[in-house]
Amino acid sequence: MQQQEQSDRERRSDSSFFGQPRGLQTLFFTELWERFSYYGMRAILLYYMYFSVAKGGLGFSQSTAASVMAIYGSLVYLSSVVGGFMSDRVWGSRKTVFYGGVLIMFGHIALSLPLGAIALFVSIALIVVGTGLLKPNISEMVGGLYTEDDMRRDSGFTIFVFGINLGSFVSPLLVGWVQGAVNFHAGFSLAAIGMFFGLLFYYLGGKKHLPSPSLYPTDPLEPEDVKKLSVRVGIGVVAFALILLLMKVMGSLTIDSFVTLLSIIAIITPIVYFIMMISSKKVTKKERSRVIAYIPLFIAAAVFWAIEEQGSVVLALFAGNQTNNNLGFLNIQPAWYQSLNPFFIMLYTPFFAWMWTKLGKKQPSSPSKFSIGMVIAGLSYLFMVIPVMLFGTSAKVSPLWLIGSWAIVEIAELLISPIGLSVTTKLAPKAFESQMMSMWFLADSAGQAVNSQIVKFYTPENEINYFLIVGLVAIVAGIILMTMIKPIKRLMEGVR
Repeated sequence: MQQQEQSDRERRSDSSFFGQPRGLQTLFFTELWERFSYYGMRAILLYYMYFSVAKGGLGFSQSTAASVMAIYGSLVYLSSVVGGFMSDRVWGSRKTVFYGGVLIMFGHIALSLPLGAIALFVSIALIVVGTGLLKPNISEMVGGLYTEDDMRRDSGFTIFVFGINLGSFVSPLLVGWVQGAVNFHAGFSLAAIGMFFGLLFYYLGGKKHLPSPSLYPTDPLEPEDVKKLSVRVGIGVVAFALILLLMKVMGSLTIDSFVTLLSIIAIITPIVYFIMMISSKKVTKKERSRVIAYIPLFIAAAVFWAIEEQGSVVLALFAGNQTNNNLGFLNIQPAWYQSLNPFFIMLYTPFFAWMWTKLGKKQPSSPSKFSIGMVIAGLSYLFMVIPVMLFGTSAKVSPLWLIGSWAIVEIAELLISPIGLSVTTKLAPKAFESQMMSMWFLADSAGQAVNSQIVKFYTPENEINYFLIVGLVAIVAGIILMTMIKPIKRLMEGVR
């Protein structure tokens, strides 16, 4: 008990990085470079898939490329379940993050090689697993820098998210420029170099500034657990293989049907996880109440991410096909628009960080922030209805329309993303700390799984209805959440 109290005092007194713990600096720069690599790759990947072979692409249809892009993003966050488990039960968060970074780097190297679709799918597998190991655990380590009652937590996560967006802002500009000046594979090489720098910074800084508990699993596997786990994994692998075999025999095993299968898995997984945590004997009554309170926030986050993540799919298609990118004095690479997301996050972050710190205990509750954010996210899509109604689907419109849509949705992201990361660490049961952070990323996974199906309806003749319906769904969901704020706060058992 005395050791724990001393540790809490040290965490509260450590303020050497802009008033935050020094360990935040290490995690800030590690995540900056990891996001540089991921978002640099993602900025050009859609175009790489549907550009013709003559232009250096793979020649996929636009609808298939969009669907693959969405399910890729979904799998990246779905694999966070594995990352949370490996951290909690096997390696501890610090080792899990490092191993994930290594896999991500090799995934980008695979894409940098001119080996066609084979390299694409190998890269997807490596980056999916690697990001799943890294993402939930690096965020969980940020939460571990603070005590539960430390009022710096939300502002600390906001600074951390700023680092994410700084890397995400620079990479589409550089990778997009390299892709345009040389080729796609040169752009993917730059992403691999970014991940190398992230690993280097993490390895050197982690020894000095990260807390020692991150070296050990919080709930280590017992020998009898290993046997049960092996059986469950084996059953899952066999079942998945049998489903694929059945689809092959029936002649329905295509890229689109495979994407649909993965979408179903991505939506079912968080449902199973919630049931597992709520029914676990390792979860106390108070912790169980908090997990139940998290469910509507999870659903709200999934709806939000379904809109936000379409920036790399639907808005990327709009940028490439319906936007006037030749301004005379500047020829805009479509990949550059992917920098708008992090640009507005960085622009808004200082204000939000100041506002939450200034308001202190008077700031709105997490559910309130979520509900407002969802309404604003819906408005960003209603905004995109305007240029299509005014000019039609064949005209090239001003880039200002895309800029305006991103400017609106990023207000919503700052009301949901850093707050969601923070509230997830506060509502997490002790035995499921890293795995609860995986749940936050499963919300993104579920949203993108839905995207992989609905983006097929994004066609020129259906464009107005697409933006209108998706926007209205988000607004209605936000209003419904507003009516649930009081019961959610009761279930949160004192957590704001």
